[in-house]
Amino acid sequence: MSGQKKEQALIHPSSLEFLRVLQENNNREWFNEHKSTYLEELQQVEKFVDVLLGKLSTHDEIETLSGKKSMHRIYRDTRFSKDKRPYKNNWSGGFKRATRFRRGGYYYHIEPGNSFIAGGFWAPVPADLKRVRDDISFDAAPLRKILKSKSFVSHFGTLQGEQLKTAPQGFTNDHESIDLLRFKQFLLIRHFSDKEVLDKTFAEEANNTFKAMRPFFDYMSEVLSGDENGEVG
Repeated sequence: MSGQKKEQALIHPSSLEFLRVLQENNNREWFNEHKSTYLEELQQVEKFVDVLLGKLSTHDEIETLSGKKSMHRIYRDTRFSKDKRPYKNNWSGGFKRATRFRRGGYYYHIEPGNSFIAGGFWAPVPADLKRVRDDISFDAAPLRKILKSKSFVSHFGTLQGEQLKTAPQGFTNDHESIDLLRFKQFLLIRHFSDKEVLDKTFAEEANNTFKAMRPFFDYMSEVLSGDENGEVG
């Protein structure tokens, strides 16, 4: 049984190969002809994500019930897109942290030549964005300490995400923390090569990457869940 579990914690070469071929044949006729292969590969990836979820759940509270429920559909919504290809060429999904006091989200993306583990805040609502900016403006030192830590730099390099070209409303371009205040998104991203994705240690490396996000998540959770006195409740 233990050997079987170890095998399930793998992304199989055939799962990447299916995506490569799909990228070259992104049409409904080809997909329907290879639907059985898709379902087989999907099941393999779901097993891997189940293992990843189990590892993540040892150090964080997660609402997502299973690897299967975490995964995004492979079907693209093309209604409002100029790109009419019907299918995504990746296996992807996310894990939701439990309760409103645990902010931030986890994301995984498996794609030939473009795999990554990510987390953070993709689309903060205006009220949350204002609270974060106000906290940075008041004292950016706690956040800078996290972003300069050895663990953060080794896993993610730098904070990523869309930024304003000028100062946000209520702040000036010469503010000492303008480099942080311009962020509209707060993303932590670590890329993996195909070789790393296929390695037997990938589940553990992905989990370690999620674990390295916690200081940033804890900081943001405190800022976004605290009252005006900084108390969470």
